[in-house]
Amino acid sequence: MSKPIVAIVGRPNVGKSTLFNVLAGEKIAIVEDTPGVTRDRIYAEVTWLDKQFTLIDTGGIEPNTNDVMLSHMRTQAEIAIDMADIIIFMTDVRCGVTDSDYSVCDMLRKSGKPIFLVVNKVDNFEKFYSDVYEFYNLGIGEPIPISAAGKLGIGDMLDEVLKCLSERDFSETEDDRPKIAIIGKPNVGKSSLINKITGQNRVIVSDIAGTTRDAIDTDVMWNKKEFVFIDTAGIRRKNKVSEDLERYSIIRTIAAVSRADVVILMIDAEEGVTEQDAKIAGIAHERGKGMIIAVNKWDLIEKDTHTANKFTDRIKMILSFVPYAEIVYISALTGQRINRLFMLIETVIQNHQLRIATGVLNEILAEAVALQQPPSDKGKRLRLYYITQVSVKPPTFVIFVNDKKLMHFSYERYIENKIREAFGFRGTPIKIFIRERKEKDR
Repeated sequence: MSKPIVAIVGRPNVGKSTLFNVLAGEKIAIVEDTPGVTRDRIYAEVTWLDKQFTLIDTGGIEPNTNDVMLSHMRTQAEIAIDMADIIIFMTDVRCGVTDSDYSVCDMLRKSGKPIFLVVNKVDNFEKFYSDVYEFYNLGIGEPIPISAAGKLGIGDMLDEVLKCLSERDFSETEDDRPKIAIIGKPNVGKSSLINKITGQNRVIVSDIAGTTRDAIDTDVMWNKKEFVFIDTAGIRRKNKVSEDLERYSIIRTIAAVSRADVVILMIDAEEGVTEQDAKIAGIAHERGKGMIIAVNKWDLIEKDTHTANKFTDRIKMILSFVPYAEIVYISALTGQRINRLFMLIETVIQNHQLRIATGVLNEILAEAVALQQPPSDKGKRLRLYYITQVSVKPPTFVIFVNDKKLMHFSYERYIENKIREAFGFRGTPIKIFIRERKEKDR
């Protein structure tokens, strides 16, 4: 089941980022009184009363503007509206209803999505509550007064959103075919790869970054097995600011990755691996997806005996947080190593859903402890009692210990490496949770 996406939209400087930070539980978005500070979408995973959703913060919408940056922000917000399941429309009680609010409201109404009208900066309910009635004029339902800065009314707002989440069905249609999301920066060859695999121009291919506007599902048969490939990209190019173009793909990437079992992160061999690639890889890593890094356009690179090794070292340095990812060098244009890519896909799928018997796991744990003594602090030594696997996709383990404060990150990584040495788990992340159990409870 994919998580619903909730987008916060509104004109600039109404407090969207402040609300986002409160709901996300940390200061992720920059908050200033200058309109236009939040220039790109930022996302976070939010849980409220056991319901989870992906929250999207957007730059403010100025419907009628010639300002280049505000135009970019409006485009980003339009994408957020398109991808969102639920929209929080934020307004400012101190400014009242503005012409821009009416314009944004018309845009949201056309989307057909559930809209929650939130009136922010109601720091004193007695003082400002009568001003909230003005917002009924927008004609999209009952205004919900809040103060994002003062953390007032936010619970009531989330309760209303939660009702909508409970009423709507966000589950995927039952389909047990493996789903493969192709992610990466615009114009790295994602659509070309789909076309090469299918042998037809299933997806439009262009040198203009972001030609593919929507995520496109393609049925693929390989070696008598069925797969669903999800192609994603950014929005159509409307200007020459490539930095903003790369940001446009984030929401679509989130939605596609949420549905996928395995992701293929495509990197342009000519451009090399970049920090933007790391941001995109992070989306898949956070969601526990299997990962293959496909370096495309390898046929265009002048090579010697060390070229691939140097490129691999560069990938491992910049994408050091996904050491488990498989790497393959391909050409979507010529079909070079496409068969190798499919072999890796099958391997990663198997590892992503691999389950290990508890008895075998505990043998590995005992051996690991014997080879390297657990850490201690102030005379108290960490004791590892028991390990068990609790879920797959990704493989998730729980280790019971005497005091989880003694479980140093480096020792947890050591245990993970021992598990990988024994069982492989190539291409898939592993999650390990530490639970405390007193010795008398064993």
